[in-house]
Amino acid sequence: MPLPAPDLASAAPASALQLEQALQLLSQSGQAAPAGEPGSPAWLQAVIDGLVELSSRDALTGLANRRAFELALGREIDRVARSGEPALLLTLDIDHFKRVNDTWGHSAGDQVLRAVAGALVDSVRPMDLVARVGGEEFAIILPNCGSAFGGTVAERVRRRVERMPVATGPGQQITCTVSIGGAFAPQWVRSTAALWVERADQQLYLAKAQGRNLVRLEPTAVSVVSNEERRLLFETFQFQDHE
Repeated sequence: MPLPAPDLASAAPASALQLEQALQLLSQSGQAAPAGEPGSPAWLQAVIDGLVELSSRDALTGLANRRAFELALGREIDRVARSGEPALLLTLDIDHFKRVNDTWGHSAGDQVLRAVAGALVDSVRPMDLVARVGGEEFAIILPNCGSAFGGTVAERVRRRVERMPVATGPGQQITCTVSIGGAFAPQWVRSTAALWVERADQQLYLAKAQGRNLVRLEPTAVSVVSNEERRLLFETFQFQDHE
């Protein structure tokens, strides 16, 4: 059902046009109509909230998009640096995804992406963030996940995808696999999101090089502090000394 448009006769034409476009975007995304009286502050806030939610979601899979992922990753790095609690980042690629598109078409490829997205969400906790960060690339942020459990979680994700048939047409099913790399955030260290992703990606490359459909994790949180992390740590101490 189309979202009801407010009476904007007295509004500036440009503002009215922008609001109509916002309502169209929300309607096309399948979101419910904003609550409240059209044009009221509560109604306008609901429109804004809907747009914020829309801007953080991948349109095809409904997962968090790259922008939302990067924001969440930065927050998690800060939390680990303050609390010292463990956290695991998984990066994943669908194996031979181009072959799926070339053999069965892009519609089948979209079905595979949606199915893998659902499998990832079903394999982790509600508190974990699952994101689509590229074409066939996904990532999962797992707060409070130490080395004793990280491998179990990653293997559960891999097996869940491997055993999942994907319906791509009438009477047609295909299977797919994922390669997974993982890295633990360095605890009590002021690191960066880019360094954390780089470490996870290094493990992902190993998994792909060693045959795909594999999990490769750093065995424990990295104890070697990089030059960039050492600089960040030094700057933090300097700032505290001058407070």
